[in-house]
Amino acid sequence: MLALLLAATMPASQVRADDTAGQASVIDGDTIEIRGTRVRLFGIDAPEHDQLCRDQRGGSYRCGQVAANALAEFTGRQTVACVEVDRDRYGRSVAVCSAGKIDLADWLVRRGLAVDWPRYSKGAYASAEAEARGQQRGMWGGRFVEPWRYRQCIGGGGRPDVCSTEASGAGR
Repeated sequence: MLALLLAATMPASQVRADDTAGQASVIDGDTIEIRGTRVRLFGIDAPEHDQLCRDQRGGSYRCGQVAANALAEFTGRQTVACVEVDRDRYGRSVAVCSAGKIDLADWLVRRGLAVDWPRYSKGAYASAEAEARGQQRGMWGGRFVEPWRYRQCIGGGGRPDVCSTEASGAGR
């Protein structure tokens, strides 16, 4: 855990040669690209681009698109520094990434735009998620299906509107 905290606060000038730093292009709420390298943010899961969430009044919105847009706006032209901690099954770098001294995964989870993924994070972002839930920020202000369950439903042939609801067998 200490290594992750250090990596998240490492200034771009101290990034090792085998790590990635530069201006990020946002692919989705938990994936960026820097100089042609796809990077999956460690320990979190953001809604998919076509996933729908419900707001406080029950209206639906594209929460994956909201997360991606917020991340793109936040990173803007800042240098994003990523320290690889693993590779995923698709060969993408899985990394702790920061803009300045702000851990992007923590930033997303704390705003309710993504959730801690304990299967991988071992609870690294649990306190950020608890804060977002308690303040009803982002997705926590309404209802949503965990992104990993949404993907599972889609992979089983479900439609985005059905997989985005509690009828798909999941939901918060």
